Amino acid sequence: MLILLPPSEKKVETSRPIPAIGVYTGVLYEALEWSTLSPAAKKRGEAALVIISARYGAIKVTERIESYKEKIDNKAMAPQVAGLLDPIKTDLIVDCRSSTYKTVWKAPAEITVEIKVSTVVDGVRTVITHMSKKTRGEITRWLLQSRSTPKTPEDLYAIVSEKYPCALTPSDGVNPWILEVIAV
Repeated sequence: MLILLPPSEKKVETSRPIPAIGVYTGVLYEALEWSTLSPAAKKRGEAALVIISARYGAIKVTERIESYKEKIDNKAMAPQVAGLLDPIKTDLIVDCRSSTYKTVWKAPAEITVEIKVSTVVDGVRTVITHMSKKTRGEITRWLLQSRSTPKTPEDLYAIVSEKYPCALTPSDGVNPWILEVIAV
């Protein structure tokens, strides 16, 4: 399993390079609560998590980076990210990236599940943006803590549906699978 995460605008100010997971402090990363994960969950995260960074491209959570403030140049960054992600062999990609970072690399549709978050207000399903980051962080944490590693979109649905109401829409061969999660 590969889990793709966006960076966060909020970052810790660094005076020297530190592990990437310690630099990002936005809503998604607060919900992930990396420092409180068990050693086994952290080991899973070190293997599975890749952050798409505006400055550094595709990075593992243990990769040492410095804080920065810049917008991603998707066109310029795309070859570097593809060079790192294309060779990765995995059964499943869980895409928690924001729309800005999705255009940097197109994940293979047949094995990718995009996490979309919505809420229900007065009986109507509504897409949420800012708080979707929190839910994506919670889902990432849930997956890292799970006793089993999902290998298929259906496995992912089974694990996430233990915690959240959700619906899985299959890939049409061009677009990825969609796991629509209702934030609770």
